[in-house]
Amino acid sequence: MTTTTTQPNPAATAATAATAATAATAATEAILADVLDGGHRGVVVDSPPGAGKTTLVVSAAQRIAATGRRLMIVAQTNAQVDDLVDRLATAAPDLPIGRLHSSDPHPYDPVLDDHEHVRPSSSLSDLAGLPVTVSTAAKWAYVKSADLDERWPQAIVDEAYQMRSDALLAVGGLFERALFVGDPGQLDPFSVVGADQWAGLSYDPSTSAVTTLLAHNPDLPQHRLPVSWRLPASAAPLVSEAFYPYTPFRAGTGPDDRHLSFTTPPADTPADHAVDEAAASGWALLELPEAVTPRTDPEAIAAVADVVRRLLDREGETRSERGGPTPLTADRIAVGTAHRDQAAAVRAALATREVEGVTVDTANRLQGREYDVTVILHPLSGRPDATAFHLETGRLCVLTSRHRHACIVVSRAGIPALLDAHPSTEPVRLGAPVKFPDGWEANQAVLAHLARHTVR
Repeated sequence: MTTTTTQPNPAATAATAATAATAATAATEAILADVLDGGHRGVVVDSPPGAGKTTLVVSAAQRIAATGRRLMIVAQTNAQVDDLVDRLATAAPDLPIGRLHSSDPHPYDPVLDDHEHVRPSSSLSDLAGLPVTVSTAAKWAYVKSADLDERWPQAIVDEAYQMRSDALLAVGGLFERALFVGDPGQLDPFSVVGADQWAGLSYDPSTSAVTTLLAHNPDLPQHRLPVSWRLPASAAPLVSEAFYPYTPFRAGTGPDDRHLSFTTPPADTPADHAVDEAAASGWALLELPEAVTPRTDPEAIAAVADVVRRLLDREGETRSERGGPTPLTADRIAVGTAHRDQAAAVRAALATREVEGVTVDTANRLQGREYDVTVILHPLSGRPDATAFHLETGRLCVLTSRHRHACIVVSRAGIPALLDAHPSTEPVRLGAPVKFPDGWEANQAVLAHLARHTVR
C-alpha cells in the first residue's frame, strides 16, 4: 500500500503566491520608505515565523548602501552574523562587507572566505570605510563611540526581540538611525541574573530591546510582515491565532500547494498512525496515557524516537511550490524539546535506533531554523505543575512553527486539566508590559486544535 496525495494545481498555486507576494512587497516597500526617507530615528518591523526577516535585512542593506550611507548591522549570534554576511554577499557580490569578529580561533564560518569582497577582521580599524560592517551585539559593545570619528548614519538590528535592552544601550551610541527587525512571538531574551528589582521600570535590562525602545519612543513607525513563507496553509492560521492575535498573518501557499507522502506502507503502530495523520492534515498529537513522570520520561522519549524512525523508514517525499518530489531525509527533520536533558535523552534513543543526521535541540536553539517535518515533546507533558518556564508563550511558538509540511506533538494526556488546575500565579507588576496571549491561552488554543488530530 502506498500513501498518495493529489498533485498541486499550478494555476491555484500561482494565484495564491501572487496574492501573497503582492502583500509582502507592499509591506516591504512601506518599510523601506520609512527607513530611507522617514524622519524617525528608528523603525520597528514585527515578523512572524518564516516571513522573510533575513530577506528584508538583505534588501534594506543593499538599498541603504546604494544611498552612500555607511551601515552597521547588529545580530545576536555568530551564526546569525555569518548567515547574514553570506546572504548579503551572494545577493550583492560587488558590495564590500566587513565581518567584525572576535580574536578566538576559527571565529567565523569559512564559507565567508569564498566571497571576494568580504573582509573579516577582529579590528574595526581594518574595516574602516567599508559601506557595510556586520557583527554581534556582544562584539559591537566593545566599540566605544568616543573612539569613533563619526557615528554610523544607519544601523540594522536583526532579531531585535532576542536582544536584551542592556545590549541595545551598549551599542546605541554608535549609530544615528536604526531598523529593528524581529519576531515578537519567539522566546524572550535570556538572562542568568534575576531582574525582579527592575520589573515594571521602563529601563528594565531584562526586557527585549524593542520593548524598551518603544517604551521611550512610542511614536516610532511600526510595521509587520504579513506573510509566512515557511508555514503551510495548515499551520499558519493556528500559529497566527494562538501566538499573534493582534498582528495576524497568512501563509504564502494554499492548502493544495504542499504535500507529504510515503512510498512504504504503514505498520499498525501509534507512530505510523501519527505519521499518516500529520501527512494528511499537517498536525498530529501522539498522546500517551496520563501520568506524572520524570522530566526525561522514558516512554515519551521512546515515542519521539519511534516517530522519527518511522518517518525515515517509510521513505517520505515532499512536494511544494519549490518543486519535487524531494526525499524526506534526516537533515530535514528536527526534534524540539524544552530542556537540554530531554534533548540528550532523545539523541540517545535515536542512536539506539541507528538514526543519524536529525537535529535534536531545545526551543532556544531552534529559533530561526526551518525543517520539513518537526517532532516535538510538549513542554507540559507529564508535569505535576505548570510553571512560568513551561508556560512561556515563545517556547511553544518556536516549537510549533519550524516546519514547512507537518508537526507531530508527543505528550502525556491531561494537559488541559493541568492548565485548569494551575492558573497563572505570576505577580502582576505596575508598569510591566503584559504579554498577550499568555502561555495559558496559547496552550489551550494549540491543544484544542490538536484534539482533532489525536492518536492515542
